[in-house]
Amino acid sequence: MIAAEERSGEQIYRQRCASCHGAKGEGSEEYKRPLTGDRSVAQLARFIAKSMPKDSEQKCTGEEAQKVAVYIYEAFYSKIAQARNKPPRIELSRLTVRQYRQTAADLIGAFRSPPIGGTAFPPISQRGLKGEYFKSRHLGRQNERVLERIDPVVQFDFGVAAPSLPSAPSGKGKTAEMEADQFSIRWSGSVLVPETGEYEFIVRTEHATRLWLNDDKRPLIDAWVKSGNDTEHRASLFLLGGRAYPLRLEFSKAKQGVDDSKKQKKKPQVKASIALAWKPPHRTPEIIPQRCLSPLAVPASFVLATPFPPDDRSVGYERGTTISRAWEQATTDAAIAIVDYVASHLAELSGVRDDAVDRPAKLREFCRRFAERAFRRPLTDEVKHLYIDHPFANARDVETALRRSLLFVLKSPRFLYREINGGGDGYDVAARLAFTLWDSLPDAELWHAAASGQLATRAQVLRQAERMVSDPRTHAKLHDFFMQWLKVDPAPDLAKDPAQFPGFDHAAASDLRTSLELFLDDVLWSEASDFRQLFLANYLYLNGRLARLYGIDLPPDAPFQKVAPKFGERAGILTHPYLMATFAYTTTSSPIHRGVFLARSVLGRTLLPPPEAFTPLPAELHPKLTTRERIDLQTRPQACQTCHGMINPLGFTLENFDAIGRFRDKEKDRPVDATGGYLTRKGEVVKFAGVHDLAVFLAASDEVQEAFVEQLFHYFVKQPIRAYGADKISQLRRFFVDNHCNVRKLMVEIATESAWFRAKQ
Repeated sequence: MIAAEERSGEQIYRQRCASCHGAKGEGSEEYKRPLTGDRSVAQLARFIAKSMPKDSEQKCTGEEAQKVAVYIYEAFYSKIAQARNKPPRIELSRLTVRQYRQTAADLIGAFRSPPIGGTAFPPISQRGLKGEYFKSRHLGRQNERVLERIDPVVQFDFGVAAPSLPSAPSGKGKTAEMEADQFSIRWSGSVLVPETGEYEFIVRTEHATRLWLNDDKRPLIDAWVKSGNDTEHRASLFLLGGRAYPLRLEFSKAKQGVDDSKKQKKKPQVKASIALAWKPPHRTPEIIPQRCLSPLAVPASFVLATPFPPDDRSVGYERGTTISRAWEQATTDAAIAIVDYVASHLAELSGVRDDAVDRPAKLREFCRRFAERAFRRPLTDEVKHLYIDHPFANARDVETALRRSLLFVLKSPRFLYREINGGGDGYDVAARLAFTLWDSLPDAELWHAAASGQLATRAQVLRQAERMVSDPRTHAKLHDFFMQWLKVDPAPDLAKDPAQFPGFDHAAASDLRTSLELFLDDVLWSEASDFRQLFLANYLYLNGRLARLYGIDLPPDAPFQKVAPKFGERAGILTHPYLMATFAYTTTSSPIHRGVFLARSVLGRTLLPPPEAFTPLPAELHPKLTTRERIDLQTRPQACQTCHGMINPLGFTLENFDAIGRFRDKEKDRPVDATGGYLTRKGEVVKFAGVHDLAVFLAASDEVQEAFVEQLFHYFVKQPIRAYGADKISQLRRFFVDNHCNVRKLMVEIATESAWFRAKQ
């Protein structure tokens, strides 16, 4: 028999561990979970010495624990070992739901004039809607137009007077050219939608109004003929994020409306007001803000509303690796919806009149160009014959031929799947760039670059990625990534005890989400785009309503603005009230939820699910205990400490923030203990005196940087990062650090690397 000190780690494992965990760590009937994770060798050795073998009085300790830990780590536990045992590869995958919708919109948009994708918005100082003011109730008569200007928002209360119109740089108003009892206004431009979902548009006025949104022929809201006493009109649309949609709002005041002077003997004075609001996804109604309005006109966009089954997100990002009957049916329904839309807008999209002599030939050419854009490359003769020539040769009329051709294209694997060719020519590079940054097709400039051989070098690919990252579609994709990274997608229910937190209602929760998004935009789309400032920034965005709730002195009607509380009270996203309220209960904070968020999302650690159902100890059962003391009591058992030994010390650093994220220095009339710590993967113990220490550590942590790089790559590319090289994470992390943790530059590098990787093979 081999002496204990002479046995190898593999021999110890086979003798003492394999019966429960499998010969290669794959698990067994009793322990189904495979032996994989992110602990270091030192951490594994400590865990084995404390806990293994389970239910055995003779533990594996000392040198044995160290040997078996090294063997497990190198054989199958670490990510490097996992990649070696089952090398990841770039997978053939279908379009995700997001990619399908974005692709459909840009496929139709490519045939509009001008071709559209995500439309760039002007600087914030030039945003708003173009307002045309007329001195009669009739719109469009140029000789009656008094003024044209840009209005930041549409929210006016004219009272019983006419609008006050500026006449000179002095700022003095004049009303002589407009009468108080009849005037009209037209606002036009576009609205930028920040995220995908159902939007409810609301027009409030006592007078005649119409609203067109993404359709210049049929109003979304039509209250031009006034009847009854309704002063609020609503209608909903499903819209795609990161896109601008044409908007036109008309208002007319005539001798109708609310009589404000019934007792007067003179001519009645009639009040007039108008406001344009919306209810975005996860929000309460608000006036459409200036940052989402532009005076620039844009073409309409096609928005596919066909329901799809959700994509698999089990690995942390959406991927199209599974095919179901429901997905197959959804692609059929979507194809029919797209073809119906093309048919109803055929003259506009094809540029062919109904009475054109050469209409059949031109529509055949339109179908060829449609197929090329859908397939992301020119058609070979064989493909052209299958998708164009054959449908046109066997149809009874040209309309039927067009529908068949388009349906064949939209149901083709060449459209529905990515990486189907696996090649590396310019068209493949262009498609990979576009799907990485936009989840969509190449635009006209990228298509031209591919066609003219201008994607033949890495430098050329990089230049295109640098151009594309400023597109609103990239902005929307990065927004959605951070909503998932911060665990607030889907939007959480932030119901709190009204007796304990008066004033914290649905409107406040909606404002907090806006506050978080404004903070993210401020950091990520600044020139520095410094990831570290997500932790270190000592400010947040508040409006008047939130300022009152969080003890900041602002006027009640103040718009959102940057506010800097006392130094040390805020640490970027770590202490943002929206996240603090999300990771909390209705009456108390939750160090566990906050610690899990920090461990999983920020540090990228793997946590096992609790061994049994977890029910938190109600605060009323231990009224004298602080939240920290109550958590310590519940998670004291050794079985809990496997994970809570990391979770709790992280979460405790945020105990200065209550269930709605207000700063506090006392709980139960005792000073808050916000000390904590973290055992790094290298085995180093880091101590924190509070959230400021934690923020400084996270901002400089290579673990945080590596986890962020990996998660951002997966979300944007939707392929395993190790399929692009075993050291790809390390390379990208070094690039990230060398470029001062610039998130925008990291996106460009990820897009360039993932697109160029296949081209150079």
